[in-house]
Amino acid sequence: QKFLCSNCNNILKKALQTVCGHRYCSACLTWIVRNNKNAICQKCKEEDPNTLGEESLLAEERAFGDAAINKEISELRVHCVTLGCSWSGIMKDFEEHQSLCEYALIPCHTGCGHVVMRRKLADHLENGCVNNVTVCQQCQCSMPSSEYQVKTFLSRIKALFECWRGKMGVIMCCHPPSSANKDGCCFSEIGCAFRGSKEKIKEHEKSAVGAHMLLLLQHMRQLQGTLCSAARAAQGLAPQLNLRSAGKSISELQLENKLHVFENIVAVLNKEVESSNLEILAFRRQSELDQNIIRGLELKIAELHRCLTQKDAGLSSLHKSLLFSEQASYDGIFLWKITEVGRKLQDSVTGRTVSLYSPAFYTAKYGYKVCLRVYLNGDGTGKGTHLSLFFVVMKGDYDALLPWPFRHKVTFMLLDQNNREHVIDAFRPDLTSASFQRPVTDMNVASGCPMFLPLAKLQSPKHAYVKEDTLFLKCIID
Repeated sequence: QKFLCSNCNNILKKALQTVCGHRYCSACLTWIVRNNKNAICQKCKEEDPNTLGEESLLAEERAFGDAAINKEISELRVHCVTLGCSWSGIMKDFEEHQSLCEYALIPCHTGCGHVVMRRKLADHLENGCVNNVTVCQQCQCSMPSSEYQVKTFLSRIKALFECWRGKMGVIMCCHPPSSANKDGCCFSEIGCAFRGSKEKIKEHEKSAVGAHMLLLLQHMRQLQGTLCSAARAAQGLAPQLNLRSAGKSISELQLENKLHVFENIVAVLNKEVESSNLEILAFRRQSELDQNIIRGLELKIAELHRCLTQKDAGLSSLHKSLLFSEQASYDGIFLWKITEVGRKLQDSVTGRTVSLYSPAFYTAKYGYKVCLRVYLNGDGTGKGTHLSLFFVVMKGDYDALLPWPFRHKVTFMLLDQNNREHVIDAFRPDLTSASFQRPVTDMNVASGCPMFLPLAKLQSPKHAYVKEDTLFLKCIID
């Protein structure tokens, strides 16, 4: 409990200790003071709302950094709760691990909306992120990586066309693509009628590869027909031209063979483009399915985390109940062992922890629920000179069946650990006092012995009230 903030109930961050002895995160205390005028310490309200004083007022300038508790927290052994991660270490290294944990779920920095494991971010950016852009080396435009791959493929096809134009020599030189007409498709010279802005033309060239190949094939066939007609006409010329015509016919036959080869190449490429388009569509559909599966798994993981948090809270509650059951007494006799007396006495003197509460115990199995409260540096008339010991009636499960006010005699004992001179004091309840009526809050105002034992006697070497930094207080209810 000493490592938890009195406001957020989480591990203290940059712990500050207030005048009343309670600890807060630096940010929590700043927030409370900023948003509440004359803010009161919540822990003080819970412990004893009837004795609130100036020391319970919260103010940043009255709090001081608790270096000792910060050092203890930084050396706490902790482990990573991220599913799949086996890291363990000390608290001061935990924040660094959180920024590096390969199993942590992080949002994709491109803003695509996906949450992925840090270790799988590179794979997501390469294969699944719709916002991951690549700069084209040719036009310097930014575009999604998947679109860039398609553009690269189309550029290669276009390069093949340019190569074919170069190899076809005179035939293709007769029909060069017009560079002056910026509003028409680059295949307009062979029959494509599309016109539009540069952006529209780019989109058209990407989507109409198959159509352009068919136009190119038709154009080649037309050229072939023209050449064949020219060859037939050449055969009717004068005999003196036969030798030259024969040479031309041979060239035309060679050209015709080349055209057949190019026709076959274009047909094969057309099939490959159609196959590639189908593969791209299948890839996109599979990517959408994978993204849906990932989102479903993320929701399941979040649900599992929520269930684990609930179970952890339930286990913590069971653990507290078990500890209470182990320490509880049900016969009206309670022995309270207080350790680290020196440190706790110093905390009481400085005001860090003014008083201590004992575990609750019962006068009988279905009897009154009570506890003890001790001020090691005294309270009221005994402040600074005596150890003060008080009796507290708490709200119990069976109060409706018990007689009120509380009437039983209460006996306090401080045990001499050498069994020589125990300190004993007893009192009977004041039946008119609010301390012994049926509780309406968690506990009534404490009542008892403000001058139970002089501090000088407590620390005297003649007695063994404190031995090995431990003392024992006993309470007997008749």
